[in-house]
Amino acid sequence: MAGPLAGVRVLEFAGSAPTAFVGTVLSGLGADVVRIDRAPATAAAADAVRADRASASDAVRAPAAPRPPENPLSRGRRSVALDLKSPEGAERALALAEHADILVEGFRPGVADRLGLGPEAVHARNPRLVYGRLSGWGGHGEWAGRAAHDLAVLALTGALDTDPATGDPVLPPTAYLSSFAGGANVHVQGLLAALHARERSGRGQVVDTALADGAALISTLIHQWREVPGNHTVTDAPHYSLYAAADGRHLAVAAIEPTLYRALLEQLGLADAEDLPDRADPASWPGLRALIGARFATRDRDHWVKLFDAVDAGVAPVLTPEEAAAHHQLAARGAFVAVGDSVQPAPPSRFDRTPAAAPGRAPLPGEHTEEVLAEWTR
Repeated sequence: MAGPLAGVRVLEFAGSAPTAFVGTVLSGLGADVVRIDRAPATAAAADAVRADRASASDAVRAPAAPRPPENPLSRGRRSVALDLKSPEGAERALALAEHADILVEGFRPGVADRLGLGPEAVHARNPRLVYGRLSGWGGHGEWAGRAAHDLAVLALTGALDTDPATGDPVLPPTAYLSSFAGGANVHVQGLLAALHARERSGRGQVVDTALADGAALISTLIHQWREVPGNHTVTDAPHYSLYAAADGRHLAVAAIEPTLYRALLEQLGLADAEDLPDRADPASWPGLRALIGARFATRDRDHWVKLFDAVDAGVAPVLTPEEAAAHHQLAARGAFVAVGDSVQPAPPSRFDRTPAAAPGRAPLPGEHTEEVLAEWTR
């Protein structure tokens, strides 16, 4: 492995998507991530993998199982299949945890403890381990055991409060904001902070992160808006919105600063328009929006892309994932990488001294059971 976390062993219990994202991020930073999958549902897949690796000349070779589509939430780690409800499976998991630096589980509160894999049992075997618990509402409070989906978490933490301009609730984002940005990414921060603290104290600790905690944290700007009235961006503003081009595709306009707004008007041919509505007056926004929208509707999206690409006016095209991977700015950053036959978002950050390796393909469940058990527990 390469990257700043090279040599760090992470044991990930398969479960929720946010937990899987934690494993993907840590793997992208160079950690050796091993995921424990459920054995009963994966035995056939593991047998197929072993058969696929048999000699091509073997007359009794079983037919290879088709690989499922590449999954960014499974890439870059190895898979061990265990039945955690059996004494043997739980013991094997504890043996792996004994040699890990970080453990990540996303079960509902109490499940890991009932399996004999809670912090007390694991720390008895490995007091240096950083034990990560990621759940919807955290391990405390009346809602601790409840299901927590992104929409409900965002609603409860204030992130969907009404837009001051319209009085309507803010539309939820499509990227599962609390689950990934607020939950998984914040959890990664906590795990790395605990790993750093361990280097000083020699002891691990429990890092308990709730999606609700993270959603509240990344809503800090909303709370600032409450403290400083008028110091915010509202999605109803004509200079901070989406517009349709003539071909039905869209452009995003985020011309907040006066210099950006002036450049926007110049490229649209509106800079010298008579009776241009005042953007500082919300009452004039409907008229200004209609004027800007009418100009964008005269040309196809790519016409405007070419025009605004040479000018800093806060305008960007709304791209498909395929278009995004090919955009010159994102290509220059290496923001997307090829994994197998799939193009996926690249690992986070760029390190000039300890660059991370390209992410590996997602394993089939149970693909590395014997390999990892022999390597980690020998």
